[in-house]
Formats: sequence, structure tokens, C-alpha cells
Amino acid sequence: MNLLKSKLDNGLSVLIRESRTAPVASFWIWYRVGNLNEHPGITGISHWVEHMLFKGTERWPQGTRDQAISREGGYFNGMTWYDFTTYFATLPADKISLAMDIEADRMANARFDPDEFESERTVIISERQGAENSPLFLLEEEVSSAAFRVHPYGHETVGHMCDLEAMTRDDLYNYYRAYYTPNNAVVGIAGDFNAGEIERIVGRYFGQIPEGAPIPPVRAVEPPQRGERRVQVVGGGGTDYLQIAYHVPEAKHKDFYALTILNAVLAGGSGFLMGRGQLSNHTSRLYEALIDGELAVDVSGTLIPTVAPNLYRFTATARPDRTLAEVEAALLEQIARVQEHPITPEELEKAHTQARALFAYSSESITNQAFWLGYSEIFADYGWFMRYLNNLEQVTAADVQRVAQTYLQPTNRTVGWYIAEEGGSHG
Repeated sequence: MNLLKSKLDNGLSVLIRESRTAPVASFWIWYRVGNLNEHPGITGISHWVEHMLFKGTERWPQGTRDQAISREGGYFNGMTWYDFTTYFATLPADKISLAMDIEADRMANARFDPDEFESERTVIISERQGAENSPLFLLEEEVSSAAFRVHPYGHETVGHMCDLEAMTRDDLYNYYRAYYTPNNAVVGIAGDFNAGEIERIVGRYFGQIPEGAPIPPVRAVEPPQRGERRVQVVGGGGTDYLQIAYHVPEAKHKDFYALTILNAVLAGGSGFLMGRGQLSNHTSRLYEALIDGELAVDVSGTLIPTVAPNLYRFTATARPDRTLAEVEAALLEQIARVQEHPITPEELEKAHTQARALFAYSSESITNQAFWLGYSEIFADYGWFMRYLNNLEQVTAADVQRVAQTYLQPTNRTVGWYIAEEGGSHG
């Protein structure tokens, strides 16, 4: 693998990986802005700005970028989450400069037309209203807000309705000018090309964009939780849901790897790959206890690498004939079991095998290779990704038991019940 890492004079970080497996290339640009940078009054602003940057510029009017990429046989998208906003395009390798042209223009010249801003407000509000039709969204939002009293991870990426109704065009434009700058961005490119040549092309497109002002620091630090918190959500549908969340460290913390193995044992090989790989959890402890035990129809664990400490969540869908109290008791019993007794050598080896398989799957395509170049730089650095398997291999059964005992404590958890108004057995 050929990897080139550099930084332009204006602060733009650039990571380039040569990969000759297919005649394509993928370009990602990541901005260090998401939920983490928001506060009451502007929740959801990062997501809304992401939408506005699809509205076009004077040079690339709305729709022309989409047509240009599609005409070359490429595809593109963008997304916003806890710590980032990102845009990407995957194209034939000899056309990848088109993505750079588009993204450099988008970084500097988005218009935020007042009429388009108001039109997009309707779209964003509709998205929020659509999310509210999901019991799991409502439950996760309540659990997050109860678990985080101080930190901005406590609100959803889509934002609160009151903020979406009140924010102005200038709020969004000033936010764009503050955060969508070269010194707050990371470029990740992978594909069939010469890395040195691509580096020069990046410099040509992005090098003339002025460095922005220093990024406002995020000072919020969530204080330790001192007791179990419980929330209930009553809503539509005929199904009850359970979510139990524990505060855990950020991705750069050494315990993140042991927590990853713990999640594999309890909930299966899934979690932080953001749609980039998931294995069956049918042999996990929670599946056997809850699904095979006929208490739930679905169970999962979610552990996400983030810049700041976040939540490790377990989510279960109760069977119609079982109560949430029964599901919760069975889930907590499995947590107690892993705290009291080390996992078996067979479970540890299976978790390592799953990790290797997921790593290989998530690194297979050119698009995913470019994804990891930037994503890992957001919460750590690309070395985190490159050392990931080796660090997992160092995790022992004692490490797994220790992190379970350390973080999965009653005083550190928030329990949420979604109680369906129609059907469901509730408590």
C-alpha cells in the first residue's frame, strides 16, 4: 500500500492511498463539525448546512454537479453525524479531479439563497417529523438527553424542532463560514493513480482557498453519572422497545478495543462500521438469551468511535407476549455474567475472527478505503485504523471482564422503555 500524508499551507490535511485493484478513485472531504459543535438554539445546524451545500454555487448551479458526476459513471453523497460532516464522490480514476473541482467550489462559494434556505427549512422539519414516527428514534433521543446533561452528544443530529423553526439564514451562513474551512477539513482519496500527481491536483484546487479563523473550542465535559437514570416514552405502534446505555470512553482510549471485543461477545460483530460491514449475531450471548429465549425479536449493541466519550447502547425489541421488565432483567443478567466470569477462549477467538472479517470487508472497496482515510483522522488518526486489528489481538479475556466491570455499572447506565399505546405487554 502506498500512503501519502501531507498538509497544505492553508491547513487542509490530505491523505492519499494508491490502490490498483480497480480503475476507479474515491474522493472524500471531511469537516470537523457535527453535533459536537452545536448547542441549544442551533441544534441540527450542521445537518442543515450539509443540505444547503447541495444547493449549488454560481459556478456549479443546483443539479449540474449531480449531472456531471452521473455522466461520468460516478456516484456521490454526503452525511452529518456526531463529529463530522462529509461529502464524497467515486468516479473513474481519470475523472477524480471533477470531485475536487466540485468540493473546492463548495467549500468557498456556497450561496445560501434566502428562498432556498426557507424551502429547505420545510424539508428539514419534515425530516424531523418523519423521524418522530419511529419509536426507536424517540427512545434513543430520550435516552441520549437523559444520559448527557452537559455534552452536545445529548441531542440528535437532526436537531430540536424549536431550533429548526427559529434559525435564520445568517445563522447557517455564519456557521458555514466558521467551520467549512481548509484548516478544519481532511481530504481522503484512494484509487488507481499516482499519489504524487494527485497531491499536486489537490493543491491546485484547494491551495488558494484562505485559511479560516481558529475553530471555536468545545469546552463541554460530561460529569460522571452518579446513579441510574430511567426514562419512558409512550407512543404509537404495537411494539415495546428497550434501550440501555452506558457511558464509555472515546475512540483513542485504550479500553475502546476491549469494549469492542465485549460487544462482539454480547451482541455480535457489529457496531461502528456505519453500514460498512456487519455479521450475524446469532451466536452472541444476548441473541441466545433474548431471541432464542423467546423474550425479544431483535437485539443489538452499538459502540461508536467518537472524539469525546459517548454511549455504548443495547437495544431490544420485545416480543408482544413478554414485558419490558422481563427483557431488561434478561439483558442485565448477561451483563452480570460477563462481569462475574471471564469469557471463554473460544469466544475471544471468535470475536477476533469476526473483527478480521469485518475489517477486510470494510476495507475492500475503493470507496471504503477512502472513507477510512478521513473518518479515522476525525476521531484519532489513520494510524488508529492501521493498528486496529493488532490492538484488538492484544485484548485478553481479563481485559474484557475488566471493562465490563468498570463501565457497565448500574450507576453509569440510563435505561429507556418505549411503551406502545396499542398492544405490547409493557412492564
